Amino acid sequence: MTQHPYFVVLLGMSWSAAALALNPVCQMTTGDHLIPVIELYTSEGCSSCPPADQWLSTLKGQPVVAQAFHVGYWDYLGWRDRFATMANTARQRQIAVANGLSGTFTPQFVRNGRNWHDRSTPETVELARARITIRRDERAERSNDYEAQIVPASGVGSWEAYWTVTEHGHSSNVKDGENAGQYLKHDFVVRQYVPVGRYQGAQTLRFAAIAANADHPQQINLVVTEARSGKPLQSASLQCDQW
Repeated sequence: MTQHPYFVVLLGMSWSAAALALNPVCQMTTGDHLIPVIELYTSEGCSSCPPADQWLSTLKGQPVVAQAFHVGYWDYLGWRDRFATMANTARQRQIAVANGLSGTFTPQFVRNGRNWHDRSTPETVELARARITIRRDERAERSNDYEAQIVPASGVGSWEAYWTVTEHGHSSNVKDGENAGQYLKHDFVVRQYVPVGRYQGAQTLRFAAIAANADHPQQINLVVTEARSGKPLQSASLQCDQW
């Protein structure tokens, strides 16, 4: 089997004999190249957002960490986006400051921490500056507990990280606002966003994810960034079978 340049996924390989006897192992280790981080800031109350949501869905199965952060500042137009959170809106404001923008808007695409205007521009392959091994924690009582080992490259100083849970297959019949009468479909919807602080050197991080829903395939994502610039050092996305 040819190893993908971005990552290798290990399924059914024993982390320990005892764990394998209970549950199949689900884990992955990133490779030498940076897995791109694609963020979409969107809202069900924004009339120009549905095409952006549709484009993001085309990334399913691609070697990227894609995340649709729904924001709530268009709710006043008559339709409340049930996926929007204050944390998502706060993150977009942080992105705006880091990019020197005067405010926030939707839809907004961000690639590797930078505002991304032209998606037709060929993407460059970058070397990662950290290695991530992420796995479901078979020792935990909950099936949705995860842990990750992060090993930054030589010369990396302080770094930060955040977890997200994203889900596919959501939809809404919008009854009011700018998208009234539309049936909207969403993938990569951020259902949980958890910043986990600043670190130096190799670390192990643990994460308690929200319960999985069989109707909405769930991905567990970890993004590790340079503390000063916010540029990703490496990212990882893991999707495990649930029971």
